[in-house]
Amino acid sequence: MTALLSASDQLELLRLGSEEILVESELGERLRGGKPMRIKAGFDPTSPDLHLGHTVLLNKLRQFQACGHQVIFLIGDFTAMIGDPSGKNTTRPSLSRDVIEANSKTYRQQVFKVLDPDLTEVRFNSIWMDELGTAGLVRLASTHTVARMLERDDFAKRYAEGKPIALHEFLYPLVQGYDSVALRSDLELGGTDQKFNLLVGRELQRTFGQRPQVVMTLPLLEGLDGVAKMSKSLGNYVAVDDAPEEMFGKLMSISDTLMWRYITLLSAALPAEISRWRDDVENGRNPKDIKVAFAREMVERFHGSASADAAMAAFDARFRLNAVPENAPEVFVACSSSGLPIANVLKEAGLVTSTSEGLRLLSQGAVRVDGDRVDDKGLVLLPGGARIVQVGKRKIARVTLSIAGASAP
Repeated sequence: MTALLSASDQLELLRLGSEEILVESELGERLRGGKPMRIKAGFDPTSPDLHLGHTVLLNKLRQFQACGHQVIFLIGDFTAMIGDPSGKNTTRPSLSRDVIEANSKTYRQQVFKVLDPDLTEVRFNSIWMDELGTAGLVRLASTHTVARMLERDDFAKRYAEGKPIALHEFLYPLVQGYDSVALRSDLELGGTDQKFNLLVGRELQRTFGQRPQVVMTLPLLEGLDGVAKMSKSLGNYVAVDDAPEEMFGKLMSISDTLMWRYITLLSAALPAEISRWRDDVENGRNPKDIKVAFAREMVERFHGSASADAAMAAFDARFRLNAVPENAPEVFVACSSSGLPIANVLKEAGLVTSTSEGLRLLSQGAVRVDGDRVDDKGLVLLPGGARIVQVGKRKIARVTLSIAGASAP
C-alpha cells in the first residue's frame, strides 16, 4: 500500500482514532522521507489472554503495516516482573519467570489474529535487559531524578496520599524507555495512561544519541461494566480467544451507550457509516440491531464467518426467544473485584427482600441468570456486562456488577 498512499494520505489514515501524536510534524517528516518506519508497541504478559482492549493498539499497528511499515510486537517479559504501575494506586505483584513464559506463548499465538506475521518482529525485552546487567541498570537509573518520576500523575497521587511506592516501580518507565533505545524505534504506540512512559523513551533516545521517537497515544477501552479500563484482573474483559458464543454474549451485554464506544474503537466501519447508524437509532431504529451486527463482526474477525453465524443463532435461541421485556429495569450493583454471591446480587438488585429469601428461591429452582436456571448457592457473579436475572415469572432485571467506588455508566 506504500506505493498507493502518499505521505499526507498515510498521515490522515494513521491519525484517525488516535488521541495524541507527539510530535505530529515529526511523523509527517518521517513519512515524507519514504523510508519504512519501525513501529513499536509493548505488551506485558501479565495474563494468558489478549483482550479487545489490546486490539485497539493492534488494529492501529495493522494500519501501519498496511502502509508498509515494520511493526515490532514487544513482549515485556522483563517489565512484567516489575509490574506496570500506570494508573494503579497500589504496588502490583511481581510475576515469576515461569508464569511470564507461559503467558508469552499464548500472546505469540493470539497476536497474529490481527497482525500480518510477515511484517511483524516479535521481540522480548529480557534479551537486552539481561545483557545490560546491574551496572547498566544503575547507569540507566542515573538519567532521571525522583522529582521527575513524581511528575507522573499516579506516582504523585500515591505520594501525596501517603501510599507506598516501591523503588522498583520507578524502574518501569526507564526500562520501557530503554526498549525504544534497544529497538531504535521511530514511533511508539500506547494507551493514554502510558504517555509518561512513552515520553521517557524519547528522552532516553536523545540521551543515547538517537533521533527521538514519535509518540502516539490511543484511547483506553472501558470494560464490559463501562467503568474501569478493560482488564483481566477486574473480570470485565472480552478475550480474543473467548469461544464464539461467549464473545457474542459478552458484547451483547454492554449498554446501548457503551456500544458506540466499542464500535468507534474496534469496528472496521468507517466514521461516516457509524454516523449513519447513530442517526438511524435517533430516528427509531432499535440499538440492539446495531449491537448484533457489531457482535457478529467481532466474532467473525477472530473465529470466522461460520462461527459468527452459529453464535448469533445461539444467542437468538437463548435470549430473544425468551422475550425479555423491553421495560425490564436496569440495575447497577457495587461489588469487589472478586464479585458478589448470587443471593446478595438478588437482594441488592431488589429482586428479593433478603439473602435468606434468595437462598430459599435458589433451592426451589426459581432463579435464572441469562436464561439458565441457577441452584448453586455458592455461585459468585463477577463484575462485567449486564446479565438478565430473573426470580419466578414476574421479577426480572438487567443487572450490571461494577467495582465498588466507581460510578455507573
